[in-house]
Amino acid sequence: MASQSSIDSLPLFACLSETDRQELAKHAVEVPIQKGQFIFREGDPADWFHIVQHGNVKCVKSTPEGREVTLKVLMPGDLFCCEASAFSGDSHPGCAQSMGDGTVIKIHRTAMLEVIQRNPEAAVSIINYLSHRLRESQDNAKAFALDRAEQRVAAILVNLAERSGIQETRGLRISVRLTHQDLADMAGLTKETTSRILSRFKKEQLIAGHGKQLHILNLPHLQEMAPHALP
Repeated sequence: MASQSSIDSLPLFACLSETDRQELAKHAVEVPIQKGQFIFREGDPADWFHIVQHGNVKCVKSTPEGREVTLKVLMPGDLFCCEASAFSGDSHPGCAQSMGDGTVIKIHRTAMLEVIQRNPEAAVSIINYLSHRLRESQDNAKAFALDRAEQRVAAILVNLAERSGIQETRGLRISVRLTHQDLADMAGLTKETTSRILSRFKKEQLIAGHGKQLHILNLPHLQEMAPHALP
């Protein structure tokens, strides 16, 4: 069972009464995760809602050739489970993999649905969350259709800086450690193209470091380059 404080700390459930949060805590499970561990795989039953408590998780999809492509990076507080699948009881269309040591909270879909049915505010909160995710998907589609390669990479860096940036003397350090391949997958580009763009950004003093220790030096300029958000 998850602790009451774990449920209380999640923004998604801030609208719930203490009684409802206590009820969710009874049905929630805290699961420690290790780097590289799969939390669920494509085709597994979507019986649980998952929320990142500590650490980072990436959503990945297997290509026909067997390569795993990074689609999205999840931060603490993010709900993940391929939400539509969990609501409908379908199987997961992709995988979720831990990017490092951390903790995930699991809540069975039955318990979540019971709370939503009793609490209209919870239903509105979930709808708002899903609407935000839908807007993200629409922005992604626009970016892949309309934006140039450097704009896509800039959009990903802006998103990561805004969601996980830690202010340091050198600039905003992105706390999530990503490889060039991860960034390329998220931008829908080849690794070679992404590496060339990152090298150019370094020469223009927009960023410094590398994927595992990346600093954003000029966030406003990157924001101007990125007309559409990317995950």
